Amino acid sequence: MAREIFETKRKALKINLNPEIYGTFAEIGAGQEVARNFFNAGAASGTIAKTMSAYDMAFSDAIYGEEEDGRYVSRTRLQKMLSHEFDLLTQRLHGDKYCNKKFFAFADTVTTLNFTKTNEPHGWIGLRFQHEVGGPTNDIIVHIRLLDSDNQLQQKVLGIIGVNLLFAAYYYAEDVQTMIESLVDNLSIGSVEIDLVKLNGPLFENVNQRLINLYLIAKGFAKAAIFQPDGKAVQIKDYLYKKNIILLRTKYRQKSLPNFDLFNLAVEQFKKNTGATDSDTIVLIEVLMGNVLEDTHEITDEDLQEFASRADELCATGNNIIVSNFRRNNHLAEFISNFKPKNIGIATNVYNLKNIFNSDNYNKELYTNELLSYISGMFNKNVKLYAYPYLLKKENKIITTKNMPVSEEAKPLFDFLIKNGYIIDIENYDEKFVKTV
Repeated sequence: MAREIFETKRKALKINLNPEIYGTFAEIGAGQEVARNFFNAGAASGTIAKTMSAYDMAFSDAIYGEEEDGRYVSRTRLQKMLSHEFDLLTQRLHGDKYCNKKFFAFADTVTTLNFTKTNEPHGWIGLRFQHEVGGPTNDIIVHIRLLDSDNQLQQKVLGIIGVNLLFAAYYYAEDVQTMIESLVDNLSIGSVEIDLVKLNGPLFENVNQRLINLYLIAKGFAKAAIFQPDGKAVQIKDYLYKKNIILLRTKYRQKSLPNFDLFNLAVEQFKKNTGATDSDTIVLIEVLMGNVLEDTHEITDEDLQEFASRADELCATGNNIIVSNFRRNNHLAEFISNFKPKNIGIATNVYNLKNIFNSDNYNKELYTNELLSYISGMFNKNVKLYAYPYLLKKENKIITTKNMPVSEEAKPLFDFLIKNGYIIDIENYDEKFVKTV
C-alpha cells in the first residue's frame, strides 16, 4: 500500500498539535526556514520552546566553541549545536508542565548560494530527540547538497527537509526506509542531494548503517557512498577534498576479490608519477550499483544486503570502498573532480578500453560524438587511466595498449591519449597475475 505523503504545512501542524513533542530550533546560515514552517502552520507554542540563529561567528563561537579547522558548516559544529541546545533545554525545563514531553533539539548549519554564485551550497542537518517521554536520546544527522540555482529556492528546500526530518523522527523512525524516503517529501526532483545519513541511539541500535547509505543511492538521493575499512560511512567531500585519489572499479556480484596484485602496481605507479604520498592519497575500491539500477529500476532489500555484504568483504581487505551508480568512467571522473583532487587515477582493464575504442559497439553515426564526449568528461582535470593487461585466451597473448585493437576512426585520438600520458600501461607486472578473458 502506497504511503500517504502529507503536505509540509500539514506535517508541521500535526507536530504542533502533538502535546508530547517539544523542543528548540537552532539554525545557522540560511535563515530560520525550518522554524518558520512551524510558526506559519499555527499552534507553534505547542512545539517550540526557543528558536535562535547565531549568524555572527563570534556569537557562534561563544555559544558552541571554536572549531579547530575553522569551518562552521561541518559535522562537528552541528554536533556541538545539538549537544548544547538539548542540554540547555533539559536543564531549564522542569516541573509538571514538562513531565509528559518528548524533548528534541533541531539544528542546521548551512551555506546557500552566495551573491556571486561562486560557492558550493551544502549543509548539515541534525536532530537529537527522545522517542519516549523521559527516555534516552537518539540522533539523526544528514548531509545535503542544495542543487537549485536560486538562493530563495534553496532556503525553501531547507525548510521543507527540516520539517520532514522532525516528522520522520516521531512518526516513521521504526521503519528506517520510510524515514529516509520521507526526507524528500514535497521536494522537486533535482533540488537536493542527500549523501550521508548517520543514526545513533538505542532506537537505531539494530540498524545497519551501510544499508541506510546504500539505500540513498538506490533511491537516487545520492550518487555514491564511501565506507572506511572499519565499515563506517564518511561524508565524501570531507574525505576526498584536495587529496590524490586512485580507484579500482569492480562489478556488482563479482564473485572473486579484485586483482590486487595488479592494482597495487597501479597505486605505486600513480604515486611515483604524481609525487603523491601515503598521507595525502586515498585508495578506493569501487562497487558499481549503477548497472543494477538501470536493469531492474528497483533495488530490492536482497540487493541492498548483497551490496552491504560485498562492501563488508572489501572493507575487510583494509581498503576504502566506494559504492556508486556511475556506469561510465567519465561520469565517475566528473563526480570526483567536484572535490578539487590533486590527481585522479582510475585503474581499469585494457579489455574495457578495447570496448570503448571499438566503434562496432556503438551506433556508427553517433560514435565519434559519443567518444569525444567521453574523452572530454574523462580527462578534464588531472585524470589518468592506469590500464592493466589481460590474457587473450584464444591466442594465448597478453594484450596491453600497445597491441590492443582500435577502430580506425578512433586511432588518432587513442594515440594522442597514449603519447601524452593520459592512458598509462601498468609496468613490471608478473604474467601469472594477468587474468584470462
